[in-house]
Amino acid sequence: MTSAAALCKALAGLHVLADDAQGWPHDPVAQARAACAGGAAVVQLRAKHATDHETLRMARAIRAATTQAGALFFVNDRFDLALAANADGVHLGQNDLPPGRIPAECREHLLIGRSTHTPAQLRAAAEEPVAYLAFGPVFGTQSKESDWTPRGITALAEAVGAAAPRPLVAIGGIGQANIAEIGGAGAGAAVLSAVAGAQQMELATRTLVSMLASAQRGQP
Repeated sequence: MTSAAALCKALAGLHVLADDAQGWPHDPVAQARAACAGGAAVVQLRAKHATDHETLRMARAIRAATTQAGALFFVNDRFDLALAANADGVHLGQNDLPPGRIPAECREHLLIGRSTHTPAQLRAAAEEPVAYLAFGPVFGTQSKESDWTPRGITALAEAVGAAAPRPLVAIGGIGQANIAEIGGAGAGAAVLSAVAGAQQMELATRTLVSMLASAQRGQP
């Protein structure tokens, strides 16, 4: 397997978001370490409440954990903090700085993921300098506020085809009850509450990784 193929496979795997909301039993670093121990392909730090200083502290700790585990590490929203933490990449939403506006010399050191919610956004993002695309919410979610209604599996499968050859990652309301549907549609999966809210985060991650991989192997 080439390094490009290995990267594509990882980006199409399980993405675990380590979130700094106060309602979770464990902090983002603990969430990330459990995700790494459970075999997550990608860990993404989602820090909506911390200061930049606190976010960088968490990011550096998570960078160490992901490096040891061989997982990719992304920072949500902030390419500057991603660079400062030596992260593998940054994940950008529709309201964040567009990927093409990140200086080219910075993009040389960062993989970029891009959230999309409609076919038009997906087509536009496919023309941007991104390594993978995300699409959703596929299911209803209570982990974050969303202006978008659930898109469903049919729309997800269409998005997978539109994103090719880039990996596409499903977002929104994904857990053990429905992750096989995500893999069956040919997508990777990003989860938040399915790990952060679990009593045994490492076990939850390991189960999700196994279920997603099994469903993806069932694809023609």
